[in-house]
Amino acid sequence: MKFSIVLPAKNEALSVGDTVHGILSRLVHAEVIVVNDGSTDHTAQAAEQAGARVVHHPYSKGNGAAIKTGARAATGDVIVFMDADGQHDPADIQRLLQKVEEGHDMVVGARQKGSQASLGRGLANGLYNRIASWMTGHKVEDLTSGFRAVRADKFREFLYLLPNGFSYPTTSTMAFFRAGYSVTYVPINAAKRIGKSHIRLLHDGMRFLLIIFKIGTLYSPLKIFLPFSVAMFSIATGWYLYTYFHSGRFTNMSALLYTGSVMVFLMGLISEQITALMYKGSER
Repeated sequence: MKFSIVLPAKNEALSVGDTVHGILSRLVHAEVIVVNDGSTDHTAQAAEQAGARVVHHPYSKGNGAAIKTGARAATGDVIVFMDADGQHDPADIQRLLQKVEEGHDMVVGARQKGSQASLGRGLANGLYNRIASWMTGHKVEDLTSGFRAVRADKFREFLYLLPNGFSYPTTSTMAFFRAGYSVTYVPINAAKRIGKSHIRLLHDGMRFLLIIFKIGTLYSPLKIFLPFSVAMFSIATGWYLYTYFHSGRFTNMSALLYTGSVMVFLMGLISEQITALMYKGSER
């Protein structure tokens, strides 16, 4: 099985060389591709000296864009994505590849307790995992892990769906579930990153909130819209009964809530059909 290893890197000169060395010391014939996402330091030079093939972005396009560039450049049947900042252990690559050889289409390195960057990040990721598990009907152990192995042909089906920012793991995982592909998990321990994190608390806090809604719209929008519709309909009915028995009338508030519940349901239904057509297009 021919495989490629893709590392998106932006200003990771302190760690990318050691990461590439660690990979090639264990997997001598591996194709290692470092996507230099507009770095302003010596990331590209460090990667090349360590033995990687470097693909350049003339300016920073984002982590997801680097992943897409790496996926297009890779020649392997299987692509392993991992961080260049020293968090992921190259020794775990073989464990992911073993699961692919067993027949899985995507294998995700699931970070264990103590591997999260902070308590807040750990709580947020736990919430994403529970929501995704409810949406898909399968246990999702780590929705946002960037360490994963995928079958290249299947992953490229969804490149047009992937955002240019940091939420490509979420999008790709839900897309694989939605398409009926096999997804499994391998427990890993992530080390503390080398260098400064590119995560910004306020900006990425809002981004993580949007991920929750993205989970639903990528898999089954009606599962998100329907509870809101039912809640609005129930409130409308309760308010109508209250005003009817106390004032003997049907109020504008009840009409507004009933109308809103129908509109939310129809929006979910339309979104569901659009999602189905979107994945049907990728199959063609």
